[in-house]
Amino acid sequence: MTTVRLPLFPLNSALFPGLVLPLNVFEERYRALMRDLLKTPEDEPRRFAVVAIRDGHEVAPSAPGMPDPTALPERGPAAGFGTDPAKAFHGVGCIADAATIRERADGTFEVLATGTTRVRLLSVDASGPYLTAELQELPEEPGDEAGALAEGVLRAFRQYQKRLAGARERSLTTGADLPDEPSVVSYLVAAAMMLDTPTKQRLLQAPDTASRLRDELKLLRAETAILRSLPSLPAADLTRGPTSLN
Repeated sequence: MTTVRLPLFPLNSALFPGLVLPLNVFEERYRALMRDLLKTPEDEPRRFAVVAIRDGHEVAPSAPGMPDPTALPERGPAAGFGTDPAKAFHGVGCIADAATIRERADGTFEVLATGTTRVRLLSVDASGPYLTAELQELPEEPGDEAGALAEGVLRAFRQYQKRLAGARERSLTTGADLPDEPSVVSYLVAAAMMLDTPTKQRLLQAPDTASRLRDELKLLRAETAILRSLPSLPAADLTRGPTSLN
């Protein structure tokens, strides 16, 4: 069992291996994290772990507000995540490798990272300026019939894309635009579908690639059927995803 201790960056969404993650970092705890990552030698990866928030707030309250206008804002590395931060997060996340960390004049950061490896959250440490976690790296097992399932998911995904964009005559992508390696297909489709965070989290923590692909095939067929019944739904509204403030 391979374990690693890394800085923790909780978000309101799940990150998948191979997917790009842009971040606008402005909270002090995460600015401290980025300053420490910048100290990493250039020939070493600047890694941190992303976990989806189960119960808590991505951005901690910084001023009094509703429901109590006199309440003091929360401070510290675990602000917004309760007294036991580990319970606020989903149990499986993804390591991110920051390819670009650019500090702005006001001290905030523009970050571009890529998901690399799935990890299981073992413990959370809130004793420093930002959260850190003990993590267990999770291998990606192929499972049974992953190759055939990937082909079926790609076909269903093209139909889903057509419906999502309101296309009627042709698919938005060709076979050359999409990968054919089953695990890569499973991660790409999971990230690209318009799903809520609990569903994306379920896909992230699937026991193997084949299980994830089977789940995606059911989801794609169901979502495509829904979109087929809503031909006038504006594509712009469907494809505009939420942006992380951090």
